Amino acid sequence: MLQIPRYGVLNIHSSLLPKYRGPAPVLWAIRNGDPDLGVTVHRMDEEFDTGPVLAQQGGVPLPDDVTPRSLWTDLSPVLREQLSIALDRVRDPSAGEPQSADGVSYAGLLEPEFFAVDTTMTARQVHNQVRTFRFMGPSLGPTATVNGRRLKVLRTSLTPVDGIRLDCADAPVWITASEPVAAGD
Repeated sequence: MLQIPRYGVLNIHSSLLPKYRGPAPVLWAIRNGDPDLGVTVHRMDEEFDTGPVLAQQGGVPLPDDVTPRSLWTDLSPVLREQLSIALDRVRDPSAGEPQSADGVSYAGLLEPEFFAVDTTMTARQVHNQVRTFRFMGPSLGPTATVNGRRLKVLRTSLTPVDGIRLDCADAPVWITASEPVAAGD
């Protein structure tokens, strides 16, 4: 199938490949606390997100309160520019730089354990976990048991604010928005 189109098949990927190959690069960048994100346009080959890079740019900010809408505002001009560069290069079958073997990581779907807060993680890891869910949807959040109550954690702060203190491995986070989890959920 990849050989049928005259100039091959292109993929636009929301990371600086080879970092975060896979279906969820934005979620893993937020989860890992990356300050920014990139865009890669690459030729598709037999493997997942491994083809030669035609255009690539980083520096798209991932602020603490990132949402799909705010990310799209920052990402879309970079995407348009990189796609334009890639389309200018695609006619040359030898165009495209092979991806480095260094820095390869996979951004797969989130594992079931990630849906529950684990206080043996650092405060920053828990905060980024909540940010990841908030990016997926404003009413989504991992669950935590706090003072004997199960909560869906919607927002947290790393600095002391009004909210529920949750002690983590290295420091507390403050839960600033949450919802009770119904019994049986």
